Formats: sequence, C-alpha cells, structure tokens
Amino acid sequence: MSDTSLVQKLDLANYISTFKKFLARDKAIAMQGDINNHYRYIKELSNLEFQAPKETRAVDIELNRLKKQAFLSLEELFEFVKIIRYFNYLASLTLPHLLREWIDTIKVPEEVMGMIDYFDDVGSIDPLKESELSSIEDALQSNKNAIRESLKKTLNQRSLQEFLVDTQIHYINSEETILVRGGFSGAIKASVMGRSGMGYFYILPQALSKLKDREAELLSKKEAIILRYAREFSSILSKHESFLRFINKEFDRFDNYQARVFFAKAKDYEFILPGKNDKIHLESFKHPALGNPKPVTIDFSKKIMLITGVNAGGKTMLLKSILSSIYMSKYLLPFACDAIKTEIGHFNALDAIIDDPQNVKNDISTFAGRMSEFATLFVKRDMIVGVDEIELGTDSDEAASLFRVVLESLLERNIKFIITTHHKRLASLMAARSDVELIAALYDEERREPTYTFLQGSIGKSYAFETAKRYGIPEYIVTKAIEVHGEDKERLGELIERSSTLELQMRAKLEELERTQEKLEQKNNALNILEDQIKAEHKSELAKMEKIYTEALGKVQDALKVQESKEGRRALNEAHKIKQKATKEQKETNQEPLNVGDSIKYRSYRGEILSLQSKSATILVEGMKMNVPLNELKRSILPKIDQSKERNIKKSKVSVDKNGANISIKLLGMFGDEAIERLDRAISDALVNGISEIEVIHGGGKGILAKLVKEYLLEHPKIKNFYKMQGNLGVTIVEL
Repeated sequence: MSDTSLVQKLDLANYISTFKKFLARDKAIAMQGDINNHYRYIKELSNLEFQAPKETRAVDIELNRLKKQAFLSLEELFEFVKIIRYFNYLASLTLPHLLREWIDTIKVPEEVMGMIDYFDDVGSIDPLKESELSSIEDALQSNKNAIRESLKKTLNQRSLQEFLVDTQIHYINSEETILVRGGFSGAIKASVMGRSGMGYFYILPQALSKLKDREAELLSKKEAIILRYAREFSSILSKHESFLRFINKEFDRFDNYQARVFFAKAKDYEFILPGKNDKIHLESFKHPALGNPKPVTIDFSKKIMLITGVNAGGKTMLLKSILSSIYMSKYLLPFACDAIKTEIGHFNALDAIIDDPQNVKNDISTFAGRMSEFATLFVKRDMIVGVDEIELGTDSDEAASLFRVVLESLLERNIKFIITTHHKRLASLMAARSDVELIAALYDEERREPTYTFLQGSIGKSYAFETAKRYGIPEYIVTKAIEVHGEDKERLGELIERSSTLELQMRAKLEELERTQEKLEQKNNALNILEDQIKAEHKSELAKMEKIYTEALGKVQDALKVQESKEGRRALNEAHKIKQKATKEQKETNQEPLNVGDSIKYRSYRGEILSLQSKSATILVEGMKMNVPLNELKRSILPKIDQSKERNIKKSKVSVDKNGANISIKLLGMFGDEAIERLDRAISDALVNGISEIEVIHGGGKGILAKLVKEYLLEHPKIKNFYKMQGNLGVTIVEL
C-alpha cells in the first residue's frame, strides 16, 4: 500500500499537510539513514533556540545544469546562497555536541564564500559591492522621477482636459501611461499602449520617448552587469558542484529535523523512538484528526488484538489510533501522548484493510476485495495489519472459520493484526489462543451511549438495538426487531461471551501454574547446587583437619625422639588407630556401592538406576533411558523420585480413534534413537491412512526428549506445522 493511501485510511492527511508547512521546501517525510541517529539530533535541536530556514526551492535541475557548465540566473544562484548562508548561521550558534560535530563537517570553499557576499537579502547584486551598478541604479531612479514629472505636466495641459478619463498614472506592461477618450490625437502626440474595457485608450506621450530611451539604455547596462556576474558565479559554482550536492543533501536532512522540532513545539507533541521488539503500549494517546478526543491507553503485546463491542463506540478509531501511532513513530513524527509511558515497537511495514461502506457496491465485490487484500499478505513478513469489520461482505459464521485459519497461517510470517468485528463467532474461536488479546468497547447502560473506553480481556456486546434508538429509529420499530431477534439468540450471545471469559480465566490459571512449576524447578536446582557446595565444603574441612592432625602427630613424634616414654608411645598408637578407623569409615561412606533403584545425580539431572553393568549403568532421567559411565554418577541425598510409571512403559503406545481422525503416540521412557524410530513409523502410518494430525506425548521436565522430537519434526518434509498443546507442554500436536 502506498503511503498516500495509508495516510488517507488512517485520517492523517490534514496532519501531514500541516507538518509540511514547517518544511523550507516540499519533500517526502521519510528520512534515509539510522533512525536512532535522527532521533538524537532531533532531541538536541529540541533544546536549542534557533531560527527556521527561509523558504527555498528544489535545486536538482540547477545542479545538473552546473555539472554541464551551464550558467544560471541570479534567481537560481540565490537558492544556493540561501542554503549556504543558513549553514553559516548555524555555525555561529553555540551548538550541543552532536550538532557541532555535524555542522563542522560542512566546510564552504573560500571562493564560494566570497561569491555569496555579493547578494543582498532579496537575491539581487548588492550595489555596495559594484560601483557601476550603483551608479546605474541612481540614474534609473532619477529617470523615473523625470518621467513622473513629465506625465504630471501632460495631465495638466488645458488642451487635453476634455479627453482625460482621470488624472491617474496607469501602468501597462510596466510602462507609465494616461487614460484618454477617443479623438485625443488632435490634442497630443502619443503611442497607444492598450485599451480599457470601456473602450478608452492607454497612451504614452511622445514627449517621454527620450526619457524612455534613456531608461531602456540604463536597464540594458544593468542587465549586462547582472549577466556578467551570473556567468562568473555560475563558473565558480560549477567547479564546486560536488560540494553543492553535498550541502543540498545536508540541508534537506536538517530541514526534516527542524520542521519536526517546530511542529512538535507548536502542537505540544512528543517524539517516540520505535523499540526493537513488536510491543505496543499507548498512554494518553490522542489521534491528531480528532478535535477533543478521549485519550487512549492500551497495551498490545500479543500477536492479535480483537476489538468487539458497541456500535459507534470507537472500535475503528482505536484501530486507526494504534496504526497511526506506529506510522508516526516510524517516521519520527511527533504526536500527543505520555512519552514516558508510551512504547511502540518496530515493524518493517504496516497496512490497513479498511473499507468505506459508502463506497461498497455489493457484497460480492466487497468480499472479493477483502480476499484480494489478504492474498497479498502471504508474500510479506514482519509487519502489522489493521482490519476493520473483518467479516464484511459475507456470512459471518463462514467468515469466522475462514479468517481463523487465515490469521493462524499469517501469524507464522510474523504478521501482527488489529481486528474489529461486530460478530462474536471469530472472537470466541480465537479466544483460546494465548497470543490473542480481546478488547471490548464499553457501553454506559444508564445513559444509553458508548463511553469510548475499552476493557482488555473481554468480548463486548454490540448494542445494535440501543444504538438504533440513539440515532433516531422509532422505539416501536426497535421493539419489534427485538421480538424477531428472539431471546434465545440473545442468551446465546451471552453464553459465547461467558464461555470466552471462562476460557480466558482458565488460560490465565494454567499460565500461573506453569510459572509456579518453573519456580519450583528453579528452587530444586538451587538446592542441588547448595548440596554440592556443602559436600565440597565438608570435604575441604576434612582435609584441613587431617592436615592439622598430621602436623600435630609429627610434633609428638619429634618430642618422643627426644625423650622415650611408654605412655607416649601407647597414646600415639591409639591416635593412629582412631585415624585409620575414621579414614576407613570415610572411604566406606564415599565409596558405598550403587544399587538398582538408587536415586542418583547425573550432571545437572536427577534420576534412578534401572540396571548395572561392570563400568556403566542404565538410568532413567525425566522419562528418558540413558547408558552412562558409573564414575559420572553421584548418589542423591534427596527423597527418591517416583518414576514407576516411566519404568513400566517399555514400548510406545499408539492409539487411533474409530474415525481415523487422529493418532496418539507415547514416547515416555524410551532411548532417544528408539523414540525417533517409533515417531517416524507413526508419521508414516498416519500419512498412508490419510490422517492429518497426530498427538506426540514426550513429557515435560528438562525437555530432553521434547528437544529431540522438535529437531526431528523440523527436518521432516511432510510436516506442515507442529505446536505444544495449550496447558500441557508435555504434548506436541503435529499437522501433516
């Protein structure tokens, strides 16, 4: 979608038009280069007091002519003079660090600097710089005064009075004339310069011919001087054409900055730099197209936002507000919001699928247009799309099923969606997904009008009947419509809303349980680390004590050498016996043999011994059998983990329902190679029998087996999609 079309759809045309009035010359709003650098320069400029540049014209054509050694008029040359003078003005200011570094890189050649001094403020050659031109200007002014005096005398001639229409001096093609009636030729000799709408004549008296000739002569000399300067200055600029291209580009860059700064100050707007993620949080955002809107505060961190609820309650404007904030931040255009709390992510592109009902001719063309717009999304990635009234133009139930599948497929392309709908069917279908955010437009039951506020995590009611009454439909018509609609359908809508709300609550509880489980696992790991630390400290203390004992024993032995004593020898032998006994007990404790069924620690995992060999053991860790060396096992002092269920599962269990709709395979308790072999066989059986979906039960825990299953599925050519079951991370659903 073109920027122009998107701006129109988001109601930003007047906003962009107002912003462009702050530019010195018209240009695209997009800025080339690193947006982070642009943001830093804009923030520095925001704190600086400076004058905006004068209005200028684009000089691309003039630059190309200079490259070909052509000469420009003074008017064309003056456009370059204005740019250079403005950068000279900036260089004279006290600038902050970044701006000073940038402006200092713009070095105007001395030859060019000398040239610009010849121009006055309006683009003419300054007479003070050229004495001959000054003399000509004085002579022209004197000649003009003489012409006026001569015309006044002519107007006072008695013979001409009866032919005069008025006594004013009229300018025709820059020539001074007087207005007379027909028959004037007998009273005065003159040239006719034109005729009025009433048939009168504008005449130039021949008495002025000498003064006019003098004026023409002076103007010719002036033009010759101007032409000489134009050729000379054009020659200078031609030599520095590359510099002019550089400074022209830098001027456009600065023009983009200064326009944004002055626009923000004039409107009291804020700048928001896009983040590196795709999270969106708007705080007190106001769409610039609205006069006095209710500020929008909304959080959109998930993949899909479904907006439901009251008619004319602001659903479409919420969609446009979110997309507009992204568009404006993408181009660093300021807007009204709480800048401290507002956060807007980065998207490569954005699109809006918004139809104006007044332009819709029939349902077929509307739905066909919708399908055409959605089809283009299947070749795009990393973007955000807003869709207004998604089921427009076709049966809402069919559309809900279709768009559910379409949206789920497009999510894989990292496309984020904001969707408005009056129908609850799609919302109820999508509510089970953890990456869907439900938003309800709220309605004031007492005042019977929308509040233009929104509630996250809920499906809203459309209030079609209440809206009809509010906009003037007679009450008896609405009452009859309610009877036709029936209470059953109303209750069905309420049940859908309640079911979706309960599902959201259940999903929140499951997420809380998963977080609790994760915390318990973290605590368990911390205890394991603490156990290892205690063992290491205990071993270190034993070593220290043994060293102290050995040193003390050595001193005793030295003392006994000096003076023999039977009691000393007896005490020494007794100490040796105590040491040997303690050492033996320690070794027995450290080298106690491992047995089948013992709880062990293997690296960072906890498990159980299934069988023993001479130098290795078969262990069960997180439902997976492994054969490892004995010297890599340590006895676990934690309570024994009950893994009886895993030990009892020796083979995979495959179950197929009667309709052949799906297949389930359990891989718990298998070696890695064995599990992958069974999974491959199950997928092959499913493909042969035309089964489109299988359920793989691999368990949770540390996820060793789950990781092997994932790696295998990623490489399999017949796998369309796979994902973890909601609420049970130990099960993977595979689509064939």
